[in-house]
Amino acid sequence: MSEMDSVNKIRELRDAFGSFMTGVTVVTTCKDDGTPLGFTANSFASVSLDPALLLVSIAKTSSNYDNFASASHFAINILAEEQKDVSNTFARPSDDRFANLAWTKSACQNPLIDQVSAWFDCTTYQIVDAGDHAVLIGRVENFASAGFAGLGYYRGAHFTPAKSSTDVISSMKVMMMALIGHENQILLEQTSDHKWTLPHLMVEKDGAEKALEKIFVAYQPEASASFIYSVYDDVTTQQQYIAFLCNTPVATAHKGQFVDLNDLEHLTFVDSALESMLMRYRKENHLKTYGVYYGNQTSGTVRQIVKEEV
Repeated sequence: MSEMDSVNKIRELRDAFGSFMTGVTVVTTCKDDGTPLGFTANSFASVSLDPALLLVSIAKTSSNYDNFASASHFAINILAEEQKDVSNTFARPSDDRFANLAWTKSACQNPLIDQVSAWFDCTTYQIVDAGDHAVLIGRVENFASAGFAGLGYYRGAHFTPAKSSTDVISSMKVMMMALIGHENQILLEQTSDHKWTLPHLMVEKDGAEKALEKIFVAYQPEASASFIYSVYDDVTTQQQYIAFLCNTPVATAHKGQFVDLNDLEHLTFVDSALESMLMRYRKENHLKTYGVYYGNQTSGTVRQIVKEEV
């Protein structure tokens, strides 16, 4: 294989890796003199719950490599959807990436960036040599999750849940649904023919966000959206459904009623697609591991996007 062929093959491999949608993190630490350091990475993954371990990789060609490879501690900051500028700042050369950035120092002496979706304060558990990268495995000493929708990355570009919800709405009719949960309960509404459904509303010209706001006003004003939980087309009706996973601090409602998830088998739903989605939600709510479904009313794929500690 010629040198040019080898370069092209590496580029193709990088592009293929980029077809996997990820979140975006900023990995941070401090030098012994207290100088903060950080870099943008999407090569982040959870490793273990007991002990609590996570990993991120860093290129050996990175200007940060020596500092992170020798650091006894580092933090993972999972960026929220409004923090695209933060991602870009830590991905580009800069004399001071922390200038004009709000952050605090953790108990492990790591910079924690304000307004992130979640952060993990770690001590270095192990460093694994991995070709042209090193894998930093951290032991989680402390963490926090704000519940903000996270910033995404796909094929070299950022994306956000808000942008995704706009993009999936096409010329076809779109029905907005809200899975409004409280602990082990879900808000449902009974139809005139004694079947059960989620709070829902047809999306009009003012958009998906307004439709969701109207649902909250009508059913549970204290509810708030977390992220898109399901997007699917019903090919029989030529209608698209977008379901948002939502939370509320109280199990009361202006319309409908909160139902225990363990009682779902005793209910009759308006269609099998809704029943399947609610059964998946019950399982994921128990595991505190959530995914987003893409497909149609009968088949599709689920991609894990949120994992919560209990």
